[in-house]
Amino acid sequence: MPIANSLDDLLDMDALLSMSGLDFMQGMAAGKLPGPPISQTMGYTVHSVEDGRVTFRGTPEFNVTNPMGTVHGGWYGTLLDSAMACAVMTKVPAGSVYTTLEYKINITRAIPLGTEIDCIGIIDHAGRSTGVASGEIRGVKDGKLYATGSTTCIIMKLR
Repeated sequence: MPIANSLDDLLDMDALLSMSGLDFMQGMAAGKLPGPPISQTMGYTVHSVEDGRVTFRGTPEFNVTNPMGTVHGGWYGTLLDSAMACAVMTKVPAGSVYTTLEYKINITRAIPLGTEIDCIGIIDHAGRSTGVASGEIRGVKDGKLYATGSTTCIIMKLR
């Protein structure tokens, strides 16, 4: 998946609005469209995209720790916000965009550094103007639940 290195690398708004959110997300997962720049900073990639479900895969490393050396809560939040909101994106029709209105996370246990995880976002509701999704972070090898989340996104028709 190519990562955008500047605003010029991102898909322009006309191209974005010409496709459904599912097509956009599938294009990103297939490497045909640039991935989110923040994924490079945070150490995750788009792993899979289905209608109403998006999985990001990542591994927290030292650069995402807090001063105590444990994974910063913002890392959990960023991954969950990304996966849950992108699950909403799979339901956004052509001509529309979305953004997160609010999200909440619950960290259930610390992720040991170097542990590969899947962050899964699943749509709960998608209407004309709002989308609601839930998510979880689980260890790829151990299957342990590390965090859960929920989000509400606004869907805005631009065309």
